[in-house]
Amino acid sequence: MAIVVSERWCGRKLTRGESRAATVEYIVTGTDSEQSACDAVTTYLTDNNLTTWDTSIPYQNMSAEQWADQIWLITVNYGFSQSGNTNQTEYSFDTGGGSMKVTQTPSSLTINKYAKSGTTAPDFKGAIGVDDNSVNGCDIVVPAYSFSMTKTMAALAVNNTYKSYLFNLTGKVNHTTWNGYNQGEALFLGASGSKHGRSGNWEIAYKFSCNPNKTGIQIGDITGIAKKGWEYLWVRYEKGVDQNVLVQTPAAVYVHQVYEYGDFTLLGV
Repeated sequence: MAIVVSERWCGRKLTRGESRAATVEYIVTGTDSEQSACDAVTTYLTDNNLTTWDTSIPYQNMSAEQWADQIWLITVNYGFSQSGNTNQTEYSFDTGGGSMKVTQTPSSLTINKYAKSGTTAPDFKGAIGVDDNSVNGCDIVVPAYSFSMTKTMAALAVNNTYKSYLFNLTGKVNHTTWNGYNQGEALFLGASGSKHGRSGNWEIAYKFSCNPNKTGIQIGDITGIAKKGWEYLWVRYEKGVDQNVLVQTPAAVYVHQVYEYGDFTLLGV
């Protein structure tokens, strides 16, 4: 016999105001198992977008009462637990600098160069730490903006589909403007979740790191370079001679997309 879920007539109660709450009753037939009856109602709520009531009151818990052979009364309660309102989001951020190796000064800016008497220092077009074999560069501190968002969500909202969104979007960048960040500027570093009790709300922490898109970059004599935040830029150098010294100067610049794009609206934050 198939399990059937039907809302009970006159089985709704709603409280509005500061302590919003609701109760909805369902009749389940076709099983002698309270677990199967509750699971059937859980599926019914998810399939019919009933994980919240009155547009904003989150699912809290349900109870089961057997009325007869293979007949159950399932009472679904909506409200706000002591852990706080669902869909409430907390933010934190960090601008601590990161370390990066650079081989080129910005816009080929060389403050000064010195040479022995009677000679002129070779022009490396902004390349740093050049020897006969390579451009060695140097390590510098660069701005690094990272932030996290912690959101309280109803238990039924964090289902397998939503968990797969979190998994598949980790290590991706935003494919459209998102939360004020242009395409390619925000990188999703992943999420972690914890649940309050067996039927309580979830707290999901989301981690991001951001880099600004840039245009008008100049490297050596190469101008008009554009790079999205998390694209990777590298420089190909060529050898030459200047002032009888072997030099290496920028010959070409390459920009690569190393992170896939993802739809961050699926995160719901």
